[in-house]
Amino acid sequence: MFARALTLLAIPFVAHASLASRGACNRRYTIQENDICDSISAANQVSTYQLATINAGYIDTGCTNLEPGASICLGYAGEDCTTTYVIVADDTCDAITDKFSISSSTLRTNNPQINAACDNIYIGEVLCVSSKVEVPPAPGSSKNSGSSENDDVPYCDEL
Repeated sequence: MFARALTLLAIPFVAHASLASRGACNRRYTIQENDICDSISAANQVSTYQLATINAGYIDTGCTNLEPGASICLGYAGEDCTTTYVIVADDTCDAITDKFSISSSTLRTNNPQINAACDNIYIGEVLCVSSKVEVPPAPGSSKNSGSSENDDVPYCDEL
């Protein structure tokens, strides 16, 4: 899943230019042995989408190049969702929006990797469930444009 999703992020120069304009990182994490993107996201209250998006120039498409001891960014001011939820078996978008009293629109805006049918969420994926929009824009874009059924945006997947 991760490889397909990060196809848009294959141009590191675009990613670097977009990230450089954000300013200082609010939160950082030092990668540990055996970390995967979803475990980092879950342990640090950062959505899987956000982790992948803001580290697009560093984390590869399979999330296989995490180097223990390296530092990655978890969030930027104004784009740092720390209200998160880890997907479990049988979760649906409707159940998640009901549980957190948020609109479907807000859920999808904060998690633009979710397709229209909401059939691409997976166990262990970490979603932003904030009641306000806190999603970082994808590299190369100036603001989030929402999602469509054919969007291929970043998120991490277990190895």
